[in-house]
Amino acid sequence: MGDPKKARKKYSTPRHPWEKTRIDEEKVLQKEYGFKNKKELWKVNSLLKNFFDRAKKYVAKETPQTTKEKQQLVEKLKSFNLIKDDAALDQILSIQLRDLLERRLQTLVFKKKLSHSMSQARQFIVHGHIKIAEKTITAPSYLVTLEEENQIKFSEASALANEDHPERVLPESKKGEA
Repeated sequence: MGDPKKARKKYSTPRHPWEKTRIDEEKVLQKEYGFKNKKELWKVNSLLKNFFDRAKKYVAKETPQTTKEKQQLVEKLKSFNLIKDDAALDQILSIQLRDLLERRLQTLVFKKKLSHSMSQARQFIVHGHIKIAEKTITAPSYLVTLEEENQIKFSEASALANEDHPERVLPESKKGEA
């Protein structure tokens, strides 16, 4: 079973460490999505590969258990809005890495204009200023479901909850007045 104190690695490193095209793509994604390091990108990539592997396994086998698991996987991906409601299992293989990166809490905080930049969004999350519904989330890599997306806001205990806080992003209507 393993030592409970020692967490298992949740990602796989690239097969070839010095592949220029991959390194350049990772740099662009790291800058665009505000990753702390490439390990975070590899974790998301491993999660995507896990979805692909599970989908391929379910297509190959037809047992009552795989049917249940297939349905659970499809429901999970629908909850993240990664596939359509009437999607077949084959559509799982068409999910791109960027689709998964767009569902991260850090990205959504920035896209909802709760922060000025991706790095500031990361800082707000890590410092406990952001909550979803009634739960404070401190992991920037948290994957947000469609239901939770509308419930992202500043924590009441945070100083950022005050609309007059200097770090708050001004709405478009107030920018012209300032």
